[in-house]
Amino acid sequence: MLVLPIALALAAPAPDWRASASDGVTARVAATAEGLRLEYDFAAVSGYAVARRDLPRDWPANFVLRLKVRGSGAVNDLQIKFTDAEGKNVWWVQRRNFRPSAAWQTIEIRPRDIAFAWGPNADKTLRRTAAMEIVLVRGRDGGAGQLEIAEPVFTPLPPPAPLPPPRASDGRALDAPRTIAGPLTIDFGGPRELGGVMLRWGQRFAPRYTIAESDDGRRWRTVRTVTAGDGGEDPLALPELETRYLRLTAPGRPALASIAVMPPAWGATPNAMIGALAKTAPRGTYPRGFTEQSYWTLVASDGGAVSGLIGEDGAIEVAKGGFSLEPFVVADGKRLSWADVTPEQTLRDGYLPIPRVHWSGDGWTLDTTLVADQSAPRLLARWRLTNTGDRPRSLRLALGVRPFQVNPAAQFLSQQGGVSPISRIAWADGRLAVTTLPAIAGDPSVTRTLYPLAAPGRVATRAFDQGALVPADGGALMVDDPVQLAAATLDWQATLAPGETLDIPIAIGAPASDRAAFAAAEQATAGYWQRRLGAVTITAPPAKQAVADTLKTALAHILMSREGPALKPGTRSYDRSWIRDGAMMGDTLLRLGQPAPVRAFADWYATKLFANGKVPCCVDARGPDPVPENDSQGEYIHLVTQLYRYTGDRAALARAWPGLDAARRYMEAQRQSERNAANLAPARRHLYGLMPPSISHEGYSAEAQYSLWDDFWALTGYKDAAFAAAVLGKPERATIAAQRDEFAADIHAAIAASVKRFGIDFIPGATSLGDFDATSTTMALDPADEGARLDPELLGNTFARQYDRVMARTAPGAAWADYTPYELRNVSALVRLGQPGRANDLLDAYMADRRPAAWNGWAEVVGRDPREIRFIGDMPHAWVASDFIRAALDLFAYVRPGEDAIVLAGGLDASWLAGKGAAIEGLRTPYGRVSLAARAQDGALIVDLSGDARPPGGFIIDWPFAGTPGTALVDGVRRRPSGKQLRLPAGAAQIVWRPA
Repeated sequence: MLVLPIALALAAPAPDWRASASDGVTARVAATAEGLRLEYDFAAVSGYAVARRDLPRDWPANFVLRLKVRGSGAVNDLQIKFTDAEGKNVWWVQRRNFRPSAAWQTIEIRPRDIAFAWGPNADKTLRRTAAMEIVLVRGRDGGAGQLEIAEPVFTPLPPPAPLPPPRASDGRALDAPRTIAGPLTIDFGGPRELGGVMLRWGQRFAPRYTIAESDDGRRWRTVRTVTAGDGGEDPLALPELETRYLRLTAPGRPALASIAVMPPAWGATPNAMIGALAKTAPRGTYPRGFTEQSYWTLVASDGGAVSGLIGEDGAIEVAKGGFSLEPFVVADGKRLSWADVTPEQTLRDGYLPIPRVHWSGDGWTLDTTLVADQSAPRLLARWRLTNTGDRPRSLRLALGVRPFQVNPAAQFLSQQGGVSPISRIAWADGRLAVTTLPAIAGDPSVTRTLYPLAAPGRVATRAFDQGALVPADGGALMVDDPVQLAAATLDWQATLAPGETLDIPIAIGAPASDRAAFAAAEQATAGYWQRRLGAVTITAPPAKQAVADTLKTALAHILMSREGPALKPGTRSYDRSWIRDGAMMGDTLLRLGQPAPVRAFADWYATKLFANGKVPCCVDARGPDPVPENDSQGEYIHLVTQLYRYTGDRAALARAWPGLDAARRYMEAQRQSERNAANLAPARRHLYGLMPPSISHEGYSAEAQYSLWDDFWALTGYKDAAFAAAVLGKPERATIAAQRDEFAADIHAAIAASVKRFGIDFIPGATSLGDFDATSTTMALDPADEGARLDPELLGNTFARQYDRVMARTAPGAAWADYTPYELRNVSALVRLGQPGRANDLLDAYMADRRPAAWNGWAEVVGRDPREIRFIGDMPHAWVASDFIRAALDLFAYVRPGEDAIVLAGGLDASWLAGKGAAIEGLRTPYGRVSLAARAQDGALIVDLSGDARPPGGFIIDWPFAGTPGTALVDGVRRRPSGKQLRLPAGAAQIVWRPA
């Protein structure tokens, strides 16, 4: 069959290509003799530069598209995108960390290379497009430069013909044993994609051999060289290889038991190969995360200068993306791993961010503890191996230095989990240096060093080709591994008397002078966190102690997840700073008496605002992100206004005013863009006057929607802007107040129209969908304070439905897949709706999904099957931590802004009030501090109230018991309730409220 290349007409005239760019980025397209030139400048922001042209095309099932590119500039990401007629469905090819060269580079794109990026299509296959884009996305370096693209050549290809079974040159089947007497060639009968080969050696193995490939059987290219093999199985990844012939050359007539040719997916990435190997290896050979869902927690300094992880099974990740230390115990000649014990997790004092993993074996225990030194750039790891038997015992601790993160392979986004390359390991002068080659050519390598305070009895390093993935005896003190999967084992062996402990401390990143200094640093860090987390404390009945402990741990998780001033939801998958997350974390930090991190975050984020008033949804090392998320403006305004409410710093509010008001004006332009005649039509009335569609709500990432999440945050922004204008005496205050009121009216009208259009009896998550999302609706209650204006029946139905959904998940055998613990906000919603019993039911359900429970943290996603592998985000997730803090604090006290009042004990049901009851000390509010103790006694509610809070609207307490309340004694003065609500004057100290 004759295949003719078809060239796309990409050359002059230049108007075929159109340039565009995100906020703060400049782009220009010019025609060249070869095709086009895209000139760009990322300045100081994140974003993208685009060259776009129409490309209406039906794509065949098989083709090749060749693009030649050259240019100048630094390392960024190159994307080739294809979109449909509406621009909603996008397919792409990504080249991350792309550095253009002065010489032409050819990029070949085949159907297998094109991935569905996003869109509502159920069919993800590329079939028809309307446009093509060449996109440079701000990567590691940014900067200015240019990219030339020669005219792409599109060649349709016939469907791939079935290939005959591969043939070996010695005539034997690939899975048959053979002696290698000379070069062994495999002929696939035509070009074949493969991911690698698996060689299984016989008794005579080849320590040195090469693998080469050829398209024609004459010209050969070496694709893999092994110089120190040790027999057994040799998995050899050959990613992105398409060839007709493979040739194995091994001197010395070795015996080969079998050859297996592996499919492309097997060798596509190191994670793919290791995951495939783990599935067939004995359990415990590889970390749990390659074969089943694993869990972990963060161990970092306050501010995140030092950041490690510890897994539920006791492995330690030494830095972001770094290698791990995995313990093994050798007892009675048997090597024991996590799979041979039931690991137990604890935190020091039940709440400090100093985790421990305990193994209990037959006559022995092993405890692994990790501390992030608050005063030095290092982690402090300790292993204690104890003889718990009644006779002396010879035991060995083997620490594997392994090319794996604790963050497992299923986790991605900002950082891919799983394999962590190790190119060199060297033991010298009592320390172990572990080196990773740079991911981008020209960058420096990274070396991290371990400093054991007890010299190991033996150190063995191994390359991957020597079976490096399990601890083994023997090996050199240094190894270089060309495939960057080196490993090492450090061994300590001792004969321990009954009750005696082998104690192995290791400093990671910086040395400790001796054991005493190591122990002093551990203790000092514990003392630091005790003080840092002690500003607000909850005293709880034993059944609720986990809530009190988790409150403090959650605060630590927020503080540890920071990077300098940047509040972040995570340190691996979510290693970026969102204004959304930061504003909500800021609320909880202020309530917990931690204004300094909030001030630092607000001041830092203020430097990232776009000139037009747009607030970037997030910021990372590349700069502010231009993706439009229409909740961002309201969140920034709320952040800086809350700081004033809690600190009274009027000068800081005045400094923030220009950015605050620019964000409000940008938001006003957005709002007005939807107050148009088209949206006044009956079929679109549910869209009128709202924020434009966006993807700020992750559930709408496939297609932007009119999300009420955006609208309630925007309304909060208008309310807070009006408040700030009044505080500062700004002339705009009347205008802003009018905009606020008009917007609120439009929101409520759109809700009513959406309820009618979709025939629903609840408040929708997006008025454009009529979908259910009570977690979004919580924003209407706090911070938007719109509960009183919402239809009470719709509001009640919304949270009744959410309650039923959560309770149904707790039933045995319930059919659900996963959920996000952002749902914790529903606890606060039910407290505000006067349903403390239901609020505590939800809280108990969510508390049960901490994994592991003793580490007091949640991932972003909770799955029904704890061991089903899925993306779960960071553990812990600091935004989720803030949602928990909000829920826990609201049980004791929350502000009702419209009344300038504080509601007390609104979530304390009988389970909290029994016995000695519950108390909170030092809770901050915009009106001062509140301390509260409440208990039930002989059917009465006893409340002791202290602190300097003086809310203008006083305090409010709702009757928490069944039956009718009677008169209360407030500091000895009788007060009658209004129904089941009692109002107290500011300054009240003791309340005794009895039933009628």
